[in-house]
Amino acid sequence: MKKRRLWAALLLSVVMVFTLAACGSSSKNSSGLEDGTYTAEFSTDSRMFHVNETKDGKGTLTVKDGEMTIHITLVSKHIVNLYPGTAKEAAKADKDDLLQPTTDKVKYDDGTTEEVYGFDVPVPEIDKEFDCALIGTKGTWYDHKVKVSNPVKEDK
Repeated sequence: MKKRRLWAALLLSVVMVFTLAACGSSSKNSSGLEDGTYTAEFSTDSRMFHVNETKDGKGTLTVKDGEMTIHITLVSKHIVNLYPGTAKEAAKADKDDLLQPTTDKVKYDDGTTEEVYGFDVPVPEIDKEFDCALIGTKGTWYDHKVKVSNPVKEDK
């Protein structure tokens, strides 16, 4: 009889732990953002590696199942790959681990349009710098620090 109560109490404890864990892991990530689409600032440590002027320093942050990715539109097609890490890691990385460009069309204030590269960059944390290496048309990897901040949920 005592063994049965002990097992019942133990089973109830396990069920409660899993229930609480499931409630806590709804659709938010460590930054407290719910799944959805946001506009967020994307800043870098470089004047050469930055968001296109038509985007006002911002990208589209997508949060899905707690994972965050920001789509940034760059100023040209001179950066051909990005890597979420250091240049040393990127040089050793499998080609499938490199971030591949998208072709984005931008329209400037004077009415001209241009095709430039964009990238979907994984974001480990909001408001904290992280490594992002890039390789340009000359074939050399460069280290950079980037940061995503001030996410604002987009209206549906």
